[in-house]
Amino acid sequence: MIREPAEVSVEPDGRVELPLGLLAEASVNVGDDLHAFSEGDGRIVLRRASDAVDDLLSHGTL
Repeated sequence: MIREPAEVSVEPDGRVELPLGLLAEASVNVGDDLHAFSEGDGRIVLRRASDAVDDLLSHGTL
C-alpha cells in the first residue's frame, strides 16, 4: 500500500522521477540497483536487483 501517493509523468526522453519519500517508504536507498519490468497489465514493478536475483535463483522466477 502506498501511503504517500505521488503523481509522476513520463518526460519526452522516457525519464520518470520518483519522489524520495516514496522510495524511502519502500526501503529503497539512494544508490540501490533496481530491476524494472512490466507485469503486462499496465503495472510497472520496481525491485531491488539483489532481491530479483535471489528469487530467480531460489524459485526460477522474478
